[in-house]
Amino acid sequence: MILNLEHRQPEQRSPYAPMLFIHGLFGSIGNLGILARAFEHSHETIQVDVRNHGRSPRSAQVSYQDMAQDIVETLDSLNIHEFSVVGHSMGGKIAMTLADLAADRLQKLVVLDMAPYAYQENHHDTIFQALFAVQHAQVATRKEATEIMQQYIKENMVIQFLLKSWSQGQWLFNVDALHAHYADILSWKNQSAWNKDALFVRGGRSHYVTQDAQVAAVQQQFPQAQLETISSAGHWLHAEQPAQIISFIQAYMDQA
Repeated sequence: MILNLEHRQPEQRSPYAPMLFIHGLFGSIGNLGILARAFEHSHETIQVDVRNHGRSPRSAQVSYQDMAQDIVETLDSLNIHEFSVVGHSMGGKIAMTLADLAADRLQKLVVLDMAPYAYQENHHDTIFQALFAVQHAQVATRKEATEIMQQYIKENMVIQFLLKSWSQGQWLFNVDALHAHYADILSWKNQSAWNKDALFVRGGRSHYVTQDAQVAAVQQQFPQAQLETISSAGHWLHAEQPAQIISFIQAYMDQA
């Protein structure tokens, strides 16, 4: 599957591998834009909508193998062989899958607030309820959609994030497929250890990379990884503390 993308070339030829940016669940192509823009003068950058999100094709199939294969096929369509990747949340799991699927091509791996771990907690029930309620109501305006969502979701930031994928009375993500495969999105199948260096950055107020088992999973499958913490950030750490994230990534990219 060839994904919807934004592809930017630096003004001068770059000696570095192109950088790919992958958003998380319910996200879209622009979610990591603040990070991509920070590197577009020194690197070729690619941002994508993953399958069932944004303007990319929809599919009833949702697995990390499928989503990582989409990335490979999209890079092939651009004649890009070697690349580096930055992935947030679900996008981080897609990025980690690429470390196995395209191990010979992947140069640098950055994972934001996600572990190679099968999560058991369901944190999206109310979000799915809100999305389905809006979908079934067939409302036409953002105001109407917002009023419905406020019955289920109390955090205005979450509502505004989701509404970035609302267009002309429709969700730009495939709610039905994502809900049907939510257990697959939470899951993780251990893969061969990635023996190159990697960067994991977690939010200090997030729960995704805090438990001993989650940290151990990172160390086991990515033994050369450095794990950084932004104590003042939650799960959307790139939106809350972009300068600190960019600093960590820049230092990692500069390593030989």
